Amino acid sequence: MDTETITKRKLSGSKMRTNLLLDIGVFVGFLFAYEPRATGIAAHEWLGMAVGVVLIMHLLLHWEWITGVTRRFFGKLPGRDRLNYALNMVLFAAFTAVLFSGLIQSESILPMVGLQPAGGGFWHWLHAFAADLVLWLVAVHIALHWKWLVGAFRNCIIAPLWPAARRQVKHPAVEAVEVE
Repeated sequence: MDTETITKRKLSGSKMRTNLLLDIGVFVGFLFAYEPRATGIAAHEWLGMAVGVVLIMHLLLHWEWITGVTRRFFGKLPGRDRLNYALNMVLFAAFTAVLFSGLIQSESILPMVGLQPAGGGFWHWLHAFAADLVLWLVAVHIALHWKWLVGAFRNCIIAPLWPAARRQVKHPAVEAVEVE
């Protein structure tokens, strides 16, 4: 195997590891932020903002896929990619609604910059509705990417920790399973 092939495999493994860690970070952060009574309002708000930052990093990591599918959405595109793209767009809209509605009624972050939170039932309703929608959409997203998640977890977490598991790993790029 030549050096270029080894380097490409390392890079694909590195990108997979980064992607997996970002995915886990967004998921765990969202779950902790989902119930503000469990963390308190200040932690809920700051954790929500941190999840938003990690989500932006996730989108940047997949930017090439996003732009490629956007260009081909109404042309020749496999149905699975079209479904995945549509789900991701709805998930992005719902998550944006969670972040915006949460920020606009923030009791911790806005006062720090001298702004008063917006009151009213609409923003609370939108925040709760969008958060519930994100939870369900993330479940569908995980189901669509289950094969990749299992392979990435095996390659990036289990194989480095347990040498016996390495023999079962066939390729660092999870046998060319598409990332997004």
